Amino acid sequence: MKIAAIYARVSSSQQKEKNTIAGQTAALHEFAHEQGFSVPDEWVIEDEGFSGTSLLRPGLERLRDLAAEGQLQAILVYSPDRLSRKYAYQVLLLEEFIRNGVETCFINAPHSDSAEDQLLLQLQGMIAEYERAQLLERYRRGKRHRARTGDVAVLGGAPCGYRYIRKMHDAGVIGSRKGTSPLRSHGTGRDSLPSSGSCR
Repeated sequence: MKIAAIYARVSSSQQKEKNTIAGQTAALHEFAHEQGFSVPDEWVIEDEGFSGTSLLRPGLERLRDLAAEGQLQAILVYSPDRLSRKYAYQVLLLEEFIRNGVETCFINAPHSDSAEDQLLLQLQGMIAEYERAQLLERYRRGKRHRARTGDVAVLGGAPCGYRYIRKMHDAGVIGSRKGTSPLRSHGTGRDSLPSSGSCR
């Protein structure tokens, strides 16, 4: 019986609330049982709230370490985009696992090494990357439109001394600072710094 690790990932709090990572893990456990893989409990690895466009994920780093140490024979993943949203990263990871003698199995992807199945796997990776780019572009356009209509501020955060008020086109002064200009401090030392310096 081959020793395998399960890897699951969700990138947003919305996905976490929908419990999709538990669904991935359950499906992978069932797949492991059907295919005759043994998965130790400590090798069920999950990355919650981490983007698939980055390789800097604690769970993924642990998975790569286990593969490099020769402790695994197989890695079970729900679909290629759970491993990475970028096709180039998918190729990098899959080749790394192959060099370490580790088989990568996807539930929602071809399992053979035929030219046709490998082409389909590559297409799935490129489509996932394209869909990610589309989502980012729609988000950018939506945010720009809301900023133009005054629904959202274009700043990264409220100015020093202010806080944003949800569902309102305004920024309110922080209660404890009423009577003092948010953009001007009195005194010496740190208090006399401009707002950009005093908010560090």
